[in-house]
Amino acid sequence: MSRTIPTINTSRLTLRGMRPEDFRRYADIWAMPEVVAHINGEPWPRSKAWDAFLRNAGHWQITGFGQWGIHRHREPEMAGQVGFFYAKRDLGEDFDNFPEAGWVLCPQAHGQGLGMEAARAAHDWFDRVITGRLVCLIEPEHTASLRIAQAMGYELIRETEYAGAQVMLLARKGPPQ
Repeated sequence: MSRTIPTINTSRLTLRGMRPEDFRRYADIWAMPEVVAHINGEPWPRSKAWDAFLRNAGHWQITGFGQWGIHRHREPEMAGQVGFFYAKRDLGEDFDNFPEAGWVLCPQAHGQGLGMEAARAAHDWFDRVITGRLVCLIEPEHTASLRIAQAMGYELIRETEYAGAQVMLLARKGPPQ
């Protein structure tokens, strides 16, 4: 089975499928302590980044959705990633059975509204092409991600512990009204 990953352009960004030449930057981003501080706290070794990089490609092939690389116009390297995936975290049927949304930016891209712009473009695509309930997992201290989630229409399901950290499980039934 082969599926085409759509390319999405916004005023400042291009969201596109990750290519083999993006892996070096992908691994560099996930090795940054500032990036993983509110995700799992541990920078990823290249082997874990490679597994995740390949898993993302598989998501597109198997489910018809996945994560895009975020590229600022006229800049060759990825600034981060955004999109949807199944993590199957054993957090309950109200969470694990639905696509999970995620967004990650390198520190140089923080504070510029790029995460919001990328998340909005990805969610607009999801609402047109896939549709349905989405979930996300965010640590309560990660205020920037919580702002994005709120803007996308996510609401709290419950708080719990995951991988040794307190997290908020959020759900979105559809686009914000």
